[in-house]
Amino acid sequence: MELSLPQWGQLFTLLMIAVALGTDAFSLGIGIGMRGVLVREALKISGMIGFFHVMLPLLGITVGRYLGSLVENIAVITGGGLLCFLGLNMIYQAFRSGKEVRVFHTATPLGIVVFSLGVSLDSLSAGLSLGLFEADAILAVLLFGTVGGLMACTGLLLGRNVGSWIGDYGEAVGGIILISLGLRFLL
Repeated sequence: MELSLPQWGQLFTLLMIAVALGTDAFSLGIGIGMRGVLVREALKISGMIGFFHVMLPLLGITVGRYLGSLVENIAVITGGGLLCFLGLNMIYQAFRSGKEVRVFHTATPLGIVVFSLGVSLDSLSAGLSLGLFEADAILAVLLFGTVGGLMACTGLLLGRNVGSWIGDYGEAVGGIILISLGLRFLL
């Protein structure tokens, strides 16, 4: 089966969008990985990110024609605010004394879902945009999910190794990364 020139163009475009969406997952994965994650946790987190990178664009494609730019702006603002909150919490946890219960921790199921959803909210915006065009929805969401999950896992494992070099302040560095990416969405 040979692809036509427009099909190659669509495949290339969707792959570039998938990589662009995955860079946030990669960067945030490094930040979370610096805090120290087990390989099992990295696989759970990246799997959940891949899941949300499939479901949110699919939802976005479905409702894109109806809600357009209004939801795109809400998703970006919500995602940015969530990332800033998670980053501030990580910095707080890095410098706190004693062993209190964490508000956010990627080792808990709720923490994995909150983190993965925050990382994946920009894929909702991409889905909304694709909903306005005649893009192949199945190909798009499969690429988004696969690339997002793989880039998140790579970032988590890389951050895990870099975090051991940084020491106790790895979580604070990860928090700063989360805040800077969150501010990028907000500004």
